[in-house]
Amino acid sequence: MLSKAFPLLLLTTPFLASAAPAELAARQTIDTSQHCGQWDTVTAGTYTLFLDLWGESSATSGQQCSNLISLSGSTVAWKTTWTWTGGSGVKSFSSIQQNSGVNKQLSAIKSIPSTWKWSQSSSGSIVADVAYDLFTANSAGGSNVNEIMVWLANLNAGPISSQYGSDGKPVPVASNLSLAGHTWNLYSGSNGANNVFSFLPTSGTITSFSGDLKVFFDYLTQHEGVSTSQYLTTAQAGTEPTSGSATLTTSAYSLVIN
Repeated sequence: MLSKAFPLLLLTTPFLASAAPAELAARQTIDTSQHCGQWDTVTAGTYTLFLDLWGESSATSGQQCSNLISLSGSTVAWKTTWTWTGGSGVKSFSSIQQNSGVNKQLSAIKSIPSTWKWSQSSSGSIVADVAYDLFTANSAGGSNVNEIMVWLANLNAGPISSQYGSDGKPVPVASNLSLAGHTWNLYSGSNGANNVFSFLPTSGTITSFSGDLKVFFDYLTQHEGVSTSQYLTTAQAGTEPTSGSATLTTSAYSLVIN
């Protein structure tokens, strides 16, 4: 019995030994400390966490701090906590950015699968959004021409729009679009530097998104005059707070540009 079992042990041992390094490689060591600087960045694999407190000077008081939680394969988790008072404009866009696969022409992109699971706790009334933020340019690494936002939450905020109703609310250029498993209204306008296309859910908040972001680009190239020769230069996802206090926790986020 021993003479037969021993070779089997030799065969199975390498497989047992190789499992541990693979598991360790999947879950990478990253900087999980809290960062609060206006332009702080933290890298995790192919992702970068940006504090990007670009509008903090318009606040009478407040701060925002963010940190990575974990990175496993292509899935990253992170958190941002903010408190802002005063001023009517956006204070920041703390976000996670995918650095791999960008600067590719839209015509060459096959898919952009993404998953985003998040939750938010807040104190009192807040004004903010939770959204994907993607930019295209005429050339790789060029100046922004189009900004494409896919909002998962509209928390007393509102999209940029070239049209407003008599009630002061933005008017969509297209309504009830069925894309990526949800229904959206599309708003269009300019931020003074580039075109802005914003897809907002027709109702509710999407705290668990899983879909192909390419379908939003396909709609814009087919119906809104965006050229397939444009280059996808930036792919981010985060929150734009204006006022209030909240903590946004992303338990799982992944985005791949194929």
